[in-house]
Amino acid sequence: MKIVIASDHAGYRLKLAVIRELIDRRLEFVDVGCNSTDACDYPDYAQRAAGLVASGETDLGLLFCGTGVGMSIAANKLRGIRAVVCSDPFSARSARRHNDANVLCLGERVVGEGLALELLDAFLGAEHEGGRHRRRVDKIIALEQGGRETD
Repeated sequence: MKIVIASDHAGYRLKLAVIRELIDRRLEFVDVGCNSTDACDYPDYAQRAAGLVASGETDLGLLFCGTGVGMSIAANKLRGIRAVVCSDPFSARSARRHNDANVLCLGERVVGEGLALELLDAFLGAEHEGGRHRRRVDKIIALEQGGRETD
């Protein structure tokens, strides 16, 4: 599994904590910025990271900003991205299992380092279950492609 990781200035410190964890776990990742707490624009980094997931160059993405919300909104503008903001392990795990989420967005101002690592565990440790959930994800994909999917 290859992971892309990015943050804006407000998520930079949490990103560094997660990078340390990824290194400890010997997980392959690429960091596409930012590289300091100097003010920057989260959509730029969301686009860089989510673009790698959408193209298949990486399997999953981890994005950090103040709340996780801005990164999620920006990342979800790219076709093929299902980015989620989570602040509890159940949601992080379910997002992978049921929604085939491929980007986890966390807010440094919302979750601390300990909870962030729990969320990372839940997200990375789960896989899409398929079945009835695949049908629903396919409907999301149809909406994304401009179609309309009903029963």
